[in-house]
Amino acid sequence: MFISVSMGRGICGVVVVGLLLLLSIGRGSGNSEGDALYALRRSLLDPDLVLQSWDPNLVNPCTWFHITCNQHNHVTRLDLGNSNLSGHLVPELGKLEHLQYLELYKNNIQGTIPVELGNLKSLISLDLYNNNISGIIPPSLGKLKSLVFLRLNDNRLNGQIPRELVGISSLKVVDVSNNHLCGTIPTSGSFEHIPLNNFENNPQLEGPELQGLASYDTNCS
Repeated sequence: MFISVSMGRGICGVVVVGLLLLLSIGRGSGNSEGDALYALRRSLLDPDLVLQSWDPNLVNPCTWFHITCNQHNHVTRLDLGNSNLSGHLVPELGKLEHLQYLELYKNNIQGTIPVELGNLKSLISLDLYNNNISGIIPPSLGKLKSLVFLRLNDNRLNGQIPRELVGISSLKVVDVSNNHLCGTIPTSGSFEHIPLNNFENNPQLEGPELQGLASYDTNCS
């Protein structure tokens, strides 16, 4: 009887250790994605508690509200539009390499657009419109070769429209209206068919670029 009890306890101990090991492995692969999203949560003020389910102790973030994952438990969507959030974006977002939709429109997010967003190689839609974001549009966004929608309108962005964006052949929608951009509007590549009203209300933006005749950084200090 004594031997049987000892063996039973030994087996239970092995099972417990095994489960702890699996949880540890899961959390380790647990994902840099979960860590990146939790870094975003810590940087935001959330008076309506829309991020309350974002628990860093879970194996991965696929059970969190406003997060969508694919069949491999990689984060593909972040849907936090019109959520009464303020604060700033974080460079850790650049670790979400499977992210396709980054929806943070109609909040009160401040600060700058992290250059690390240029690492989001799967991104299809970047919607940061109707916030209070300042600084430049990072040229690193030109690396987003899957990007279709780029909506940055109604912020406080300044500087030039990066010419790196012209090389994104998939880009169909660009809206940077109602900012403080300067220079000229690109007219080649993916910008050839973007309507001019998507650039309006930028007092220092001088109009379409005349190839070979005008420097695109004209009027930019």
